[in-house]
Formats: sequence, C-alpha cells, structure tokens
Amino acid sequence: MSSALGGILLHNAKIVNEGHVFKGSVLIEGDKISKIFKDDVPANMFQMATVIDATDKYLFPGVIDSHVHFREPGLTQKGDLASESKAAVAGGTTSYMDMPNTIPQTTTLEAWEQKATLAAQKSLANYSFYLGATNNNIDEVMKANPKRVCGIKMFLGSSTGNMLMNNDAAIAKVFAESPTLVAIHSEDDATIKANIEKYKAELGDEIPFRYHPIIRNVEACYKTTALAINLAHQYNSRLHVLHLSTAKELSLFDHQTPLAQKRITCECSPQYLWFDDSQYDTLGARIKCNPAIKSATDKAALLEAFNNNKLDVMGTDHAPHLLSEKAGNYWQAVSGMPQVQHSLVLMLELAKQGKTTVEKVIEKMCHTPATLFRIEKRGFIRKGYYADLVLVDRNKHWTVGEGNILSKCGWSPYEGVSFNHQVSHTFVNGKLVYENGTFDDSVRGRELVFNV
Repeated sequence: MSSALGGILLHNAKIVNEGHVFKGSVLIEGDKISKIFKDDVPANMFQMATVIDATDKYLFPGVIDSHVHFREPGLTQKGDLASESKAAVAGGTTSYMDMPNTIPQTTTLEAWEQKATLAAQKSLANYSFYLGATNNNIDEVMKANPKRVCGIKMFLGSSTGNMLMNNDAAIAKVFAESPTLVAIHSEDDATIKANIEKYKAELGDEIPFRYHPIIRNVEACYKTTALAINLAHQYNSRLHVLHLSTAKELSLFDHQTPLAQKRITCECSPQYLWFDDSQYDTLGARIKCNPAIKSATDKAALLEAFNNNKLDVMGTDHAPHLLSEKAGNYWQAVSGMPQVQHSLVLMLELAKQGKTTVEKVIEKMCHTPATLFRIEKRGFIRKGYYADLVLVDRNKHWTVGEGNILSKCGWSPYEGVSFNHQVSHTFVNGKLVYENGTFDDSVRGRELVFNV
C-alpha cells in the first residue's frame, strides 16, 4: 500500500465535488491534493506516479463525522480509538469529532489532552474532541482553545453522571462566553421523567419498545431546542443542535442565511432518515437511541429538509454498546447504536432509491461539516487541500453481516440490509489506509485544526 516518489494518481474516476459530477483524475503528492485533471492526464504522469484505476468508481472527499462516541478511555470493552477509527475509514470517514461522555468524562483540559495523545498513538483517521460542560466546570470550559477544541458539548436532557446541565446561571455563562461552538443534546429532562413515571405505572416492566418515542417525545425535543435557540439569540452564541429527530423542530431554524454566516445550525443522523417507529416491534433495542427514532412523518420531513438545506450536516452519533447491554426489557436496554461504518453507503442507498442525490450526500457529509466547523483544508477536493479521499464502487452489492462488521461491539442495526455501494479505497492525509478489506495499520490521522 505504499506510494511511488511521484505520488499517487487516482485515474478516470467519477468525481463528486461541490455540486458537480465529472470524469477526472486526482494526483496526490505528499499529504495534499496537487492536481485535479478534468480532461486527459499528461502521458508522463503514468510513469511518474503510482496509478490506481478508478474507472466506474466514485471519488469523494473523505466524510467528516461531527458526532461520534468512540468510548476511549474507560469504556473500551465497547469500542476504542483504534477499532472505531478502523470501522470509520472502512466506511469512508476520514475525520471525526468525539464526545466527552467517557470515563473519565472529558470535562477538563487535562482529560482532553489525554484523549488527543491516545488518538495520535492509535487513530487511523483525523480527530478532534468536544470538551464537556457541567454545572461545575465553567472556568475550565472558558480556557478551551478554539483552534483545537471542535466544540463545547452540553447535555440539556437526560444523561449519565454529572453531565446533565440544569443550572440556569451555568448554562447562560456557556452561551454567553464559550470560546467556541456550543453543541447540545436537546431533550427536556422533566418531560421525559414525567412520561417514564406515567408509563411505568401503566405498563410496568413489560413496556414495548415502540413506547420509546412516546416517552422521549416530540415535545421533549422541541421544548429544549426552542429554549437553546432563544439563549443563542440572546447571547449571539454559535449553537449547534445535535441529532435532530422531529419535523416540528425544523421550524425553529433559519433556513435562508448561508451556512458560513449562520450562528445557529443543526445536525441530523442517518438512522432518522432510514428507520421509523413502525420498526420498533421487529428491531427493538437495536434501534433504541436518544433522541428516539420517531414517526414516518418525521422521517419524511427530515429527508425533505436534508434535500432542501434545512438540515446543515450529518453526524452519525455512532454509539457502540455490547449486545449484552441491549438485552432485557425496555427499561434495561441501553440507548445507542454503531453507525460510522455504514453511514456513507446508507446515504448512497437513499440516493439510489431516488430519495436524495449523490451530490447532496457529499455536500452534507463532507463539505458542510468542514464549513460549519471551519476545518482547515479538509472536506473538499481542491488543490492544496489534504488528500482525505474515498473511492467507492458504484455497483457493488453486499449485505451487512456479523463477518464484515468492524466496530468492536460486533453488531449493527443494519445487519441483513443489502447495499449497492462499497468503499474500496480510503486515503488519510495522502496515505492509503484502507484498500478492499486490507488496512495499513501504520497510518495515523492528525488532529484537526479549526480556523477561528
């Protein structure tokens, strides 16, 4: 998987970039894209470079996943930076931003630095980490370096440990003074607790999983999202609402301002465009996540919003758990699912079904995360940008199964689903890290840099 001195030529690909699809070739030299050929490639280039024939393949920028839980440190029985970044690059994701609910929680700059050190040692993909806000660590949050820390994560809804923020003064201070973007998990804790009490009293332990979106309902999401947006307007904050799951919330966002100028943005996740509440009876705990997957009407509205730019980015909320943690009744089964390996092919499947376009998939998974988070020289196929690139077989039929799942947890909500695209090659900073099922485990990603 090594390259010649003259670089690597990805030849004769179907390039998808910045709303255009064209036949062309890309030359990688060192860690950057050095040339993009829309016409014929000079003959001497074939002698100077290692040539990879990309005929009948898509060439995309690497996916930037703005929302993952890779579980290290402290929860490495479920996943770790090596295993989950391997699943990421096999699925075409070359950069990720990891959440703070690990053990210890990433609520100090010391813990953040420890994660970054681990990633430099272990991660096959590029990385950054959110710093978690709590009621008690606001002084630490204010010291975050916005060139390195992708965002401040606030749980404004049910969470583990002490990461639920419910102190009004602390919340206001973060919105008013955060040195970087504030990303929120938006569900109203009081609404959820009231629903839990109600349905436990009515149905006891044997409540069906289809009650998940009734307990963690539309109103719980809408109430907290509306509150957060009001605070962001009040303090002129950069606010990013994570994993939008309802049609109703869409009405709260400005859909006219260009993304680069927006102060308030939103994310959706693939599961909300693929599943709906009719599937709880068959898939149960496997699709139990927070916020809950909701109705077919919500799914349709979110897909329409994806196509009409009312959703800004896609982030997977990749959250591996062991199947043993998914066992038992509704109250016992934990929430969350692994996603990062299958997010790109899932979205390409929706395009093949005519529900979106390939250009839109690349916009929302590659371009807009780079723009929204102001990531330096990534997310586009441009001369001088880092060569984070993905080749995808356009007509490769395969089925997700236990034998091809790379996340350490060993299962997927998409088991048994057949896709018609498959990643064949992934480059990270010009290095070929993944090729047709084989990894170069010597490759390491780099810390993302944000232009502030």
